[in-house]
Amino acid sequence: MTDPQIGIVMLGLFILIVMLGFPIAFTLMAMGVGFGFYAYFTPGQEFFDNRIFGLLVQKSFEVTTSDVLTAVPLFLFMGYVVERANILDRLFHSVQLAARHVPGSLAVATLITCALFATATGIVGAVVTLMGLLAFPAMLRAGYDVRLSAGVVCAGGCLGILIPPSILLIVYAAAAGISAVKLYAAAFFPGFLLAGLYVVYVIVLAMINPKLAPKLPKSMTEVPFGTVLWALATSFFPLAVLILSVLGAILFGLATPSEAAAIGALGSLILAAAYRSLTFGRLREAVFLTARTTAMVCYLFIGSWTFSSVFSYLGGHSVVEEFITSLDMSPVAFLILAQVIIFLLGWPLEWSEIVIIFVPIFLPLLKVFDVDPLFFGILVALNIQTSFNTPPMAMAAYYLKGVAPPHVKLTQIFAGSLPFVGMVFLSMVICYVWPEIVTALPDYLYTPR
Repeated sequence: MTDPQIGIVMLGLFILIVMLGFPIAFTLMAMGVGFGFYAYFTPGQEFFDNRIFGLLVQKSFEVTTSDVLTAVPLFLFMGYVVERANILDRLFHSVQLAARHVPGSLAVATLITCALFATATGIVGAVVTLMGLLAFPAMLRAGYDVRLSAGVVCAGGCLGILIPPSILLIVYAAAAGISAVKLYAAAFFPGFLLAGLYVVYVIVLAMINPKLAPKLPKSMTEVPFGTVLWALATSFFPLAVLILSVLGAILFGLATPSEAAAIGALGSLILAAAYRSLTFGRLREAVFLTARTTAMVCYLFIGSWTFSSVFSYLGGHSVVEEFITSLDMSPVAFLILAQVIIFLLGWPLEWSEIVIIFVPIFLPLLKVFDVDPLFFGILVALNIQTSFNTPPMAMAAYYLKGVAPPHVKLTQIFAGSLPFVGMVFLSMVICYVWPEIVTALPDYLYTPR
């Protein structure tokens, strides 16, 4: 077999082993070292003189000293502290009061709360679980349709994957070698476009068929304006100010993502203390979860970069590139093919594995098809929203099922999530037809005049 053929075998064997359930990060490292030993082998050399061991050390050093990846643990810590600050119930209550006269008000309030809270945490499982405990039962008690309620919680809880400060965007920026700041600016409008489509869908559905989302009783809608304003001032605005301060510092060049993340982490501690929720136990748990998740991301990067280096050295990337270019596709066809593959990969894999392992396979092809890596990254971030809501994996559905009342079936959660998956596809089409939605803000902020 030729080296490029061995590279393709390497990729196929990796996919097979992952499907069998082996840990992805350590599978990547083991296969990178194993196939790399063959790729860099020189007859007569000592075992540890093989260059693959030096490559593994080098990649480990690059990951641990990356300025971009420094923001990951800081944003994670900010998210875990906010999650444990017990402000979600206050936030949902205040938004519910503000949206009390809107059709489908509870569902709209859930989506707005999810968008804001997901922006602060970026942790899909946490947002879906907490909203599943708080908003989902409230909607069911109000007579809302089970499928609509489930879809709202699952779709809204995934918005943190796209809306800055998203961990996914930082990881993609590191993998693609582009500016995380520009990527944040590019994701701003698409993120709120998707959230807006969700809200519009719910309002229209509630207007067409009020039985799916009944109006609230007068006891819940006849609330003094001062009460609503106070509720917003004590729950919505503090968190919004924290998030906007972090994003504003990044987007306007006042701080790097890492520096802004550090400010956000400090702000989350102050916010938790203000709500009297900052205890040693919660702080210790937030630190532990941050360290565990950061270690997972770092090991994935080390394994992925080692694997990719060996795969490229064997000529595997050139085989993939030659195959795709031989299909004589247009840029639109290439984008559709790439997004279909990423959509399918979302069934068995987490977003981190997709972005760190498989997206880099497409990155060399972007120049061939004249696709902006910034634009491609936003499409990927939009696409990965679907991986949490499409069977058979649909992790958001499983998170919700774990906390939902016993009578709620998993098939009902799946059925409720699928219309929101359609909204994701619609937002991807809108972004392609009007790419200015993605490019306008970074061009305005960072193009020299």
